[in-house]
Amino acid sequence: MFRFTTTERADLHTAVLHAFGEADERLETALTAEEVRERLRAVGWYAPVGEQDLAGTLKQLAGWGLLDVIFNHAGAFATAEEYERRNLQYALTRRGEAALAGMRHAMAVLASAGALQTAVLDAIADRLTELDGLLGDPDPGRNRRIFTSLQELEAHLDALRGNTRRFNGELQRLLRVEGADLATFHEVKATTVAYLQEFVTDLEQRGDTIAAALRAVAAHGAGVLHARALDGADLPQTPGADPAADWLAARRERWEGLLLWFAPGEAGAVPRVRLLHDVARRAIVALLEVLDRITDSRRRSSSAAADFRTLARWFAAAPSEDDAHRLWDAAFGLGPARHAHLGHADAELIPSGVPWAQAEPVEVSALLRSSGRTERMGRTGRIRDVAAVRAERRARAEKERAELEAAWAALATTGALRLSELGELDHEPFGRLLDLLGRALAERPDATGVRRAVTSDGRVEIVLRAPGDGAVAVLRTPEGWLRGPDYLIDVRAVGDAPRPARTAGGEALTAARAAVGEALTAARAAGA
Repeated sequence: MFRFTTTERADLHTAVLHAFGEADERLETALTAEEVRERLRAVGWYAPVGEQDLAGTLKQLAGWGLLDVIFNHAGAFATAEEYERRNLQYALTRRGEAALAGMRHAMAVLASAGALQTAVLDAIADRLTELDGLLGDPDPGRNRRIFTSLQELEAHLDALRGNTRRFNGELQRLLRVEGADLATFHEVKATTVAYLQEFVTDLEQRGDTIAAALRAVAAHGAGVLHARALDGADLPQTPGADPAADWLAARRERWEGLLLWFAPGEAGAVPRVRLLHDVARRAIVALLEVLDRITDSRRRSSSAAADFRTLARWFAAAPSEDDAHRLWDAAFGLGPARHAHLGHADAELIPSGVPWAQAEPVEVSALLRSSGRTERMGRTGRIRDVAAVRAERRARAEKERAELEAAWAALATTGALRLSELGELDHEPFGRLLDLLGRALAERPDATGVRRAVTSDGRVEIVLRAPGDGAVAVLRTPEGWLRGPDYLIDVRAVGDAPRPARTAGGEALTAARAAVGEALTAARAAGA
């Protein structure tokens, strides 16, 4: 069912399913390939998707049983091409709805945090009290409200279970943390202990209140409660199956879970809500113990005298002389002299019977003392002539600078203009324009809705304003095209005064583009 999350195109598969989920929320049960493409942007997919890629994705999802393929025979098609493109429609199957719901639930669990909420306990008590009053009224018109109250009660119980499990898991991970900063852990501990103490306050009283309300509802009969809730549910009748049996079985299972939490029927059984009290108290004690261990480890003194006394005890307990020597080497790192192999330049001049203290000294290199290696003398390396390299680098830098100046000149405006007025751009100016737009959109707009940004070298500034009419611009380059909002931009050197807006197709724009073309041609010729 979740195979679509493990493929190379898992992101596109997930986005397509989200598009169908958004359509279901708008009660649109079937979509064509074109409609799927239009809704991909609404769910956060902005990359271009080809017709073959989208068709392959839809076919693969249908092969996995997540989508149904529907032939729209009732539609009106003007051409054969339109018939082939719009005849096929796709809709989520029950398996697809389950897969999408499971994926959304998994992401919600990862983003959520556990909590022990006393408000949930109060809500459970309120719903049980309301059900007790509703069951005392035999009016069939109350059955709808009984159904909704029972649904709310089960939702509160599920929230209590899920939040308790997540909070206990996060608490255990907090207790297992290692290497935590003492001040940070102390702050987290104090906050968590206060949170737990607030939760356990009046926990027994809340549990007794829920148990009493639960017994009052049970006095009417769980079967009566479920039968009246079933009447108020208005379940649809499906051919070949009776949904009432499965619905009642699910309600009985939920009711048994509610009893286990607050009023178990077995003699001597402890309600699970009472276990929360014990878990909270044990967690407080465990947090204090962890804090004490961290504090003791930080307080341990590092005394040289204590270390030497410990080392002396180890020497005294050494089994043999060799073990004592190994302990000495490990403790002090002493060993034979590394320069013992060195000799005099003319060893025959030194008699063999002269003690080393009276003999002439031997020169020991600094490299041997620092790294344990001796120098190896060799020929000095030949100095390379870098004049040609410098000239090449200088030419490349001048070429890049010329191309950069030409790109900025291509984007410089004589006033505010729409993106659609830029027309077709070369690849280099197009990249610079995207960089400017990205910097501007990353800034916060001022009170007038204007965004301002400058390049990294601080030489060029862009002033951007969102289109008030919702217009869309298409920028074309030799390598493709970009479609987006038709922003009103003004690109100029930093320090230049703002200029008035110009109209589309003006003579100034034509002259500027001609100058840009000449500048780019000159830059390429200089680089060549």
